[in-house]
Amino acid sequence: MDIAIVGATGNVGRKTLEVLQQKNLNIDNLYLVASPNSAGKQLEFNGKKYSIENLETYDFTKAKITFFAAGGKISEQYAEKAAKHTTVIDNSSYFRMDPDVPLIVPQVNAKDIQNMKKNIIANPNCSTAQLVLVLKPLHDLFRIKRVIVSTYQSVSGGGKAPMNELLQQTKMYLENKEIKSKNFTKQIAFNIIPHIDNFSEDGYTKEELKMTNETKKILDARIELSATCVRIPVLVSHSESVNIEFEQEFSLEKIKDVLNNAPGCSLIDKRENGGYVTPIEATGKNETFISRIREDKSKKNCLNLWIVSDNLLRGAALNSVEIAEVIINNN
Repeated sequence: MDIAIVGATGNVGRKTLEVLQQKNLNIDNLYLVASPNSAGKQLEFNGKKYSIENLETYDFTKAKITFFAAGGKISEQYAEKAAKHTTVIDNSSYFRMDPDVPLIVPQVNAKDIQNMKKNIIANPNCSTAQLVLVLKPLHDLFRIKRVIVSTYQSVSGGGKAPMNELLQQTKMYLENKEIKSKNFTKQIAFNIIPHIDNFSEDGYTKEELKMTNETKKILDARIELSATCVRIPVLVSHSESVNIEFEQEFSLEKIKDVLNNAPGCSLIDKRENGGYVTPIEATGKNETFISRIREDKSKKNCLNLWIVSDNLLRGAALNSVEIAEVIINNN
């Protein structure tokens, strides 16, 4: 199998390399592609150094599968051209709602890959990916009617520059220096910002609408979902507080049993100090962790729970590579 990564030098590109190495896939040839500024630099994979190729002159016929991990503008410009020669797995938001492009979380809707018409498969938003992993087995059992989710998203969701700025702002705050934000609308160090991406006319942000629309496309168009997305001063891993309303009655015992056996999920829910997962513990782990499961006593057939997952892995690199595994296994 010949594989290429566009945007190989970025957060998601580098993480994709890590996952490919962990998975130990049988890769014959690997092509690492990035902007002209990165061309000629080298990255290591499986003990071998690879030179970065210039995206502007790269030949897309070289690889059978090409990961796009360079943002929406690059996908808009190059993905459909590439898809004439290679199967594209795109991490950006550009194709997610295209009806001819399947939006895939393999543990949830791998069968939808069959609906691919443009030779492009979209990877969902990182906050959506971890959410639908948990919703899928519950929906199969009790039919989900409505979801209300509040996210607590790490700065790595915005790329390397926001991560560097959080570290810089933290140092400046502790030294009592004046802080001026570059990548955030307000100071992020020792603060939280209830705003991710641009605002729409109805007051929701694009990040919140992505969660709504993508969940419907991946899981079930009949599910109603309302999201509030918040940026917090954490480097990696997104957290979500989720309220789920079911059409049917449920038992906590059955909920815990199904989540404990759900693909890609890990249930850690002890009703004691520290008996739950936080972003620090989730970072670098492949699983989506579930904690704080309890009945919502204010409304019938409603449940509260807490989800934490490494957004660079589950929501991006790992999900992309698992999509590639489905394609390879199904020839």
